[in-house]
Amino acid sequence: MSEGKDIKQQIVEALSTVYDPEIPVNIYELGLIYEVNIDDNSDVKIVMTLTSPACPAAGMLPGEVEEKARSIEGVKGVEVEVTFDPPWDQSMMSEEARLELGFM
Repeated sequence: MSEGKDIKQQIVEALSTVYDPEIPVNIYELGLIYEVNIDDNSDVKIVMTLTSPACPAAGMLPGEVEEKARSIEGVKGVEVEVTFDPPWDQSMMSEEARLELGFM
């Protein structure tokens, strides 16, 4: 299923263009995307979190994630699930994100 990998990579690249408005690092590098799953019908389920339940971007980020995933050719349907289990913390950020934000 190499096509699935191609779609997944395209989705990850698209999600890397989404930024939390308060943090100058994309949501993928921040570790806010927990899972990107693609089934045999090319339906996508993305499990993500926010930096906190009170995140001011809570109303817009999941919609932007869905929009970016839907824009990928071959994607049929998209479901975005927001979870706080496990809660996000700075250890979930990529090394690049930690460097960018001065945590290293």
